[in-house]
Amino acid sequence: MYYVPYIHPYQYQNSYYVNVPMYNYVRNPAYWSFNNANNLVFLQSSNGRNNIEVKDYGHKPFVVNINEATKQNTTYRTALWTGKHLQVTLMSLKVGEDIGLEIHPNVDQFLRIEQGQGVVQMGNRKENLNFVRSVYDDYAIMIPAGTWHNITNTGNIPLKLYSIYAPPNHPFSTVHVTKADALAAEEGQRLWQ
Repeated sequence: MYYVPYIHPYQYQNSYYVNVPMYNYVRNPAYWSFNNANNLVFLQSSNGRNNIEVKDYGHKPFVVNINEATKQNTTYRTALWTGKHLQVTLMSLKVGEDIGLEIHPNVDQFLRIEQGQGVVQMGNRKENLNFVRSVYDDYAIMIPAGTWHNITNTGNIPLKLYSIYAPPNHPFSTVHVTKADALAAEEGQRLWQ
């Protein structure tokens, strides 16, 4: 559907005046989320008076400024929303740190860089990561299921990103403060499988 503006002829001396809608592009610092049945939780950006509570809001409707939440996150990995078919996690990689070479056989993954810079590597075999790209703030990375991949922080500040897994890849309310915590949790999952 196309938007065709209504032109008011002769309303002004400029006959090319167009009546187009005006939008307020000023960012609203307040964000709202429904937490329980009728409880309304006020979330505010990290540059405001209050911080966004970074926790798993899954299985409930939720709205958040993902850029602010991602930049505020200081943990290696924290689940922000886990549903039946999709999961959103926030990640923060220290300078020189990487996610670690991994593969998700049945999970497609979307990553978006919100702060910092890095290098993404992908390939069909872990010995042949022939897809290599530099990534920066506002870059998106799509990783098909069954693809080996790794991301390394090559900048001088933490690399802040969020990841969308479809279907979910981590348990509800996952929090890995450090990469070592994540590796230990994954090893524990393998032992129980």
